[in-house]
Amino acid sequence: MHAVTTLANGLRVATDEMPQMESVAVGIWIGVGGRHEPARISGVSHFLEHLLFKGTRHRSARQISQAIEGVGGYLNAFTGEEATCYYARASHRHLDTLLDVLADMEQQPKLAAADIAKERQVIKEELLMYRDQPDHYVQELLTETLWPDHPLGRSLTGTPATLDSIRRTVLVDFWRRWYGAANTVVAVAGRCRHDDLVRRVAQLFSRSEPGRRPSFAPARAAQRRPRVRWLEKKVEQTHLALGIRTFSRHDPRRYPLRLLSVVLGENMSSRLFQTIREQHGLAYSIHSATSFFADTGALLIAAGLETKRLEKTAALILRELRRLAARPPTARELRQAKDYALGQMRLSLENTSHRMMWLGEHLLGYGAIPTPAEIERQIEAVTGDDLQAVAADIFRDHRINAAVITPQPRSDRIAGLLAFA
Repeated sequence: MHAVTTLANGLRVATDEMPQMESVAVGIWIGVGGRHEPARISGVSHFLEHLLFKGTRHRSARQISQAIEGVGGYLNAFTGEEATCYYARASHRHLDTLLDVLADMEQQPKLAAADIAKERQVIKEELLMYRDQPDHYVQELLTETLWPDHPLGRSLTGTPATLDSIRRTVLVDFWRRWYGAANTVVAVAGRCRHDDLVRRVAQLFSRSEPGRRPSFAPARAAQRRPRVRWLEKKVEQTHLALGIRTFSRHDPRRYPLRLLSVVLGENMSSRLFQTIREQHGLAYSIHSATSFFADTGALLIAAGLETKRLEKTAALILRELRRLAARPPTARELRQAKDYALGQMRLSLENTSHRMMWLGEHLLGYGAIPTPAEIERQIEAVTGDDLQAVAADIFRDHRINAAVITPQPRSDRIAGLLAFA
């Protein structure tokens, strides 16, 4: 069972005691990400994430990594649209080391000018790397198309121009402004004791000021018909990404939407996999997923295929979307989708890192942590009619967008193929 304690300075400590496990996972979650950034310094959250690994007042970059890896542990971080997380995993015997290193990184980063200059170049190389990965870059283009001229539509890594504008004063101000206790969650899962952890975290963060939590510009998207972002580029495969704007993570329809995604393309039994790959042999890779934010979300579909098969693949995908909007899935399909979603959840929660992610994501994103049984009840309550109703609501011309990376010149036929009307 999980437990949550809020310290006097506003920092929240969440634990999931798993006494049977050898490992323990620790995450320090900060409630700030790409959507909270001004356009002129886009990428600052990700830039700061990199720099926290470059040394503190007490440890060099090498000492940070050696402290964790020297005991067989793992250390990493990620930046998202609405949160940044620094996390580590090791044997429970080294829990105090994990806490001490992560707290040191979060509270006392060196942010040296020389490190900033070097890391700026490293991130520029990261940008170029992603540009050379069309399956990744097509998702960035899709995001820009789903939420144009909005923070959600910007790359989390920024651009060369914005990276050049992020000086040390900007990074220090961003860190001081948003890395306060009230905007921080310390999540721990594995062999641990909640009360002991609360005392230790209170010691480590005793000097942390409450600070504040960021606001954000509401998501907006005004369109009447499908939009297509087309990039002509020399690639071996054409990459197609579709995005349908949906609703926020707080909307109860997220449960039928998750099952809709499973029915569509989350595994080899799904409609898209069976139709696009197995029946027609049009693509090696075809899959779907959902993405949720505080006030919006998206259903995502991606495929990699031979260029001459693009139009046929797009037409077949839209055929499956129309079918789901017109009639519910079969009882067997719905049962299989529920079993898959619940099975994936249960398997992931055997892992201490995934348990830690569960704590942090829910406490930061929802303000409360559900039990797996509560999620199971919500999933089991979904009916075929619920799923069809969601499909009929979201599969509309003013919600669907696409991005294409292909060696062929732009074709306006794709936008027509994506129309539901």
